[in-house]
Amino acid sequence: MSQTTANRRAAFRAAIQQRRALLVPGAFNALSARVIADAGFRALYITGAGVTNMSLGLPDLGFIGLNEIAEHTSRIRDAVDLPLIVDADTGFGNALNVRHTVRTLERAGADAIQLEDQVSPKKCGHFAGKHVISTSEMVGKLHAAVDAREDANFQIVARTDACAVHGFEAAIERAHRFAEAGADVLFIEAVETFEEIRRLPSLFETPQLINIVVGGKTPTLPQGEFAELGFGIVLYANAALQSAVLGMQKALTTLRDEGKLDEDPTLLVPFNERQRLVDKPLYDRLDKEYAAGTD
Repeated sequence: MSQTTANRRAAFRAAIQQRRALLVPGAFNALSARVIADAGFRALYITGAGVTNMSLGLPDLGFIGLNEIAEHTSRIRDAVDLPLIVDADTGFGNALNVRHTVRTLERAGADAIQLEDQVSPKKCGHFAGKHVISTSEMVGKLHAAVDAREDANFQIVARTDACAVHGFEAAIERAHRFAEAGADVLFIEAVETFEEIRRLPSLFETPQLINIVVGGKTPTLPQGEFAELGFGIVLYANAALQSAVLGMQKALTTLRDEGKLDEDPTLLVPFNERQRLVDKPLYDRLDKEYAAGTD
């Protein structure tokens, strides 16, 4: 492990421990990760739902596997220097599979992974009809994850979907068990009321992540209020995806209806801006530097 990686992970852990509601958008590919980094965010989340939607054109129902999410992680790690939280769904199997998942994603460049307690194949946390495994089985998975990591600052985000299945109090009970098992960050998914949101940070010593799905079940507050409450992370996992889809729909509707597209800044980023985001000037310089001589 490089010193850069070690320093990045240590700093990321320290930022979450401050519980100042670190804003973390989700990326679904390397270009969206570059846009997030360019906008000045301090970390990003590789969203399984986003990868599934954008790469397969399918809903978030457990259609992607470890190899696919590891490949996306590797590509995004090459594209940006930000800390990466990777959505590892259920760990892609039992505790032994979780061990393999942690080792694979840590090598691929992740700085943290999220594991959830749904029955496999999982569903989006804001879909109906979810089911969860037993608390003891999830605790075993978390023990496997903690034991598998090479770097102690590689963080395990433990998510429970028990709110929708067994209720809020049951989800709290599970989260306490997950913290005891060594989870670094707790994630109680699909909390549905402001009262529940405001209760959560006072219930745990372990930092918490709150997931805001625009149009989903969890109500939102300004970042400052989440910070005052003491949340470690405020996740907007698919805001970039939803805005990208809207942008495509607007531009393509204009093209269909008018038969052409001009360089309209309300519909398209300029050609040169696209080249800047993919770092073309760097490759122009390198092309000159490595060009063959005339001898």
